[in-house]
Amino acid sequence: MFETAKTQTGTVIDADLRDYMLKVYNFMAGGLAVTALAAYICLNTPLLRLFFSVSPSGQISMSVISWLLLFAPFAMIFAFGWVLNRGSLQQVQGVFWGFSALMGISLTPVLVAYTGASVARIFLITAAMFGSMSIYGYTTKKDLSSIGSFVIMGVWGLIIASLVNIFFKSPGLSYAISVLTVLAFTVLTAYDTQKIRQMYMAGDMSDTLTRKAIAGALALYMDFINMFLALLHLFGERR
Repeated sequence: MFETAKTQTGTVIDADLRDYMLKVYNFMAGGLAVTALAAYICLNTPLLRLFFSVSPSGQISMSVISWLLLFAPFAMIFAFGWVLNRGSLQQVQGVFWGFSALMGISLTPVLVAYTGASVARIFLITAAMFGSMSIYGYTTKKDLSSIGSFVIMGVWGLIIASLVNIFFKSPGLSYAISVLTVLAFTVLTAYDTQKIRQMYMAGDMSDTLTRKAIAGALALYMDFINMFLALLHLFGERR
């Protein structure tokens, strides 16, 4: 009887965990959809010319507003941490959706440089890589904490190298950064998935679980976006 009760409890926990992970992926997919919609609207309406200066040849130049839009998503990431801990659930969701929309607008200068078919192909490749690594992170029994922490430190190094390369404009360094970025965020996808799963607690209130799900969705969203951009730089076909 004891073993039966234990098995039933485990089954309930597993079902609840699956529901929780499904909520994480739904938020992430919703964020990507909002990003894609915002980028599409910006690319196909006068909004593009409102935010960015477009030359007759199709070249986009950055204005003060566009530079603000470029860095606005990063500012919202820091705001998200504060809202997650102190704001209401509605505010947490609002910041997440707002961040997703701003990211779509800020990606416009990148997306306009590549063909639509190329963007779609790289998106599908990214989705396949992301899905495979997320499944691995969910199912593996190996603790990924140590390798995840090491890769996170490496990501900071990549960020510094990217900022330096803005001034040096080295094609070789840019290529190396893109390759390492793909590798880093491929590993982080598995690490973040495992961490999200470990954060689940059956006794959490619905409000707490939703906050955890949104925070987890944001982490996976950033893994996906960074992997996509790096792959696009490596294999995308320019217009």
